[in-house]
Amino acid sequence: MNRAALTTYLNDHVAGSVAAIDLLDHLVERAPTPEAKRLFTDLRAEVAQDQETLQAVVRRTGADESGWRKAGAWIGEKLARLKLKFDDSTDGTLHELEAVEALSLGVLGKLAMWRSLATVGNEVEWLRGIDLDRLQGRALDQHARAEGRRLELARLLFEPIPTAEDRRANHHPQLRQLS
Repeated sequence: MNRAALTTYLNDHVAGSVAAIDLLDHLVERAPTPEAKRLFTDLRAEVAQDQETLQAVVRRTGADESGWRKAGAWIGEKLARLKLKFDDSTDGTLHELEAVEALSLGVLGKLAMWRSLATVGNEVEWLRGIDLDRLQGRALDQHARAEGRRLELARLLFEPIPTAEDRRANHHPQLRQLS
């Protein structure tokens, strides 16, 4: 086992969880509906639980968590949020869509990590007792819920913009019947 590579890999994912939790805090704070707020609150609680499990795995390997990586993730999330603000200064649909898309991709990264760890599973002492099947299933469920919201936002944002002809037809129903 290459302990340095394993430590780097796990710490990168811990850092990703720090960024995800910060992003979810932001989404909870700005949720436009009670349903969205509930979704983001639930996802945040689950991501925090997954983070605790991952931190336990890091400790079991005998490694230390990287404060630098966590600080970098925190800074990266703040820069990403600034980028979102420039894209959509109203914190509107585009802002939320891009934030949820980043979250969705991050959950896929977490799923990939759980799957990677499952390749050795109970063969290594430091993974014994960790229910990797459950963690993979939860990541799939988290991704499905985030994707559902992302696609809902995409539908809202990308719905067809009425053309001048559409607007004329709506004002003159007889034109609609001729077409």
